[in-house]
Amino acid sequence: MYLEIVTPEASLVSGEVTSVTVPGVDGEFQMLNNHAAIVSLLGKGKVKFAGNPSIAENFKSKFTQENGKWVLEINSGTVQMAHNKVIVLAD
Repeated sequence: MYLEIVTPEASLVSGEVTSVTVPGVDGEFQMLNNHAAIVSLLGKGKVKFAGNPSIAENFKSKFTQENGKWVLEINSGTVQMAHNKVIVLAD
């Protein structure tokens, strides 16, 4: 599936991943390939993804790695999953 992570500053991530975990307002949840369409608000927490997408060079310092996954701390945002494309709009 394809992942995009966008902030008011820039597009941080774009590319193919195998899983995405986000901090929903009612708890963390994960999306895998062919997940049902969903739109959800996000709370403060970690966006985690497995795979090797392109990460914007100027923003690589915002990412860490944890158990083989890339991790980005966010304060809030929204996520949309449809047609194997995940878009995270994060603050």
